[in-house]
Amino acid sequence: MKYTIKDFNKQFPNDAACLEYIYKQRFPEGATCEKCGVKDHFYPVVVKNVTRRSYACQCGFQLYPTEGTIYHKSPTPLKTWFFAMFLMTSSKNGVSAMELHRQIGVTYKCAWRINHQIRQLMKEDGLTVEGIVEADETYIGGRRKGNHHKGGAGKTPVIGVLERGGPVIATVAKDVTMYTLVPYVKDKVLGGSTLMTDELRAYNAVPKNHVTHYSVKHSAKEYVKGMCHTNSLEGFWSQLKRSINGTFHSVSRKHLQKYVNEFSYRYNRRKTGTPMFLHLVADVAAQHGSAV
Repeated sequence: MKYTIKDFNKQFPNDAACLEYIYKQRFPEGATCEKCGVKDHFYPVVVKNVTRRSYACQCGFQLYPTEGTIYHKSPTPLKTWFFAMFLMTSSKNGVSAMELHRQIGVTYKCAWRINHQIRQLMKEDGLTVEGIVEADETYIGGRRKGNHHKGGAGKTPVIGVLERGGPVIATVAKDVTMYTLVPYVKDKVLGGSTLMTDELRAYNAVPKNHVTHYSVKHSAKEYVKGMCHTNSLEGFWSQLKRSINGTFHSVSRKHLQKYVNEFSYRYNRRKTGTPMFLHLVADVAAQHGSAV
């Protein structure tokens, strides 16, 4: 479903519209007053033609829809927050803090913080995959000086599993040994699934009573063997690397997981009928917590 800038401006013309949307997301059946116990008797508080970030009950009690969210205590207008989220969900390759700084008209420091808070909210805990699952690993970053002959030197490993036709789960890892990969696969891949990998020996240690394991030998230029391949996950790695190289240029290990979360979140909602922006706004209201 297309959701353009015209749709965005029509749905969210000002901060009052953004606040009303947050209120309805947090209290879809109306809020109950903590003071008088009456349900759904709240109205927005307007002082000198300015809508405050609060709703008041007829008894005078006030509640704050943004409380516990990334918007709480932020002087940045709600529409600016929403527009930043719109930009980040509309771009396939992501939006850098510098670009956000230029687009939404805030300082670079503010744009960087907004960027990372939104990115952290894209983290999806508790996801698992099943059925036909591809598992693979990749490396992000550059080589250390003097280590040009070592594969992956100076780079950060990222491991992932992808359910064909379903979600991807990707995680920054300390290494790609069997001591890391086997517990990861057992945790993220449900029992009874079929696991497709390359020839990395570590995957052979995954218990055979947990998954049925097939592999292709990339070193021998074998990329597809019947239904066995890791092409879908490798496509995700390609998009992630192109975007990091082209949009962000360089990402530190400290923050890399947030970028991985962002691209996983976007990939996992690529086929939904609801605009990704509205997914994210609803997720923020549901989490009720500051990201960083």
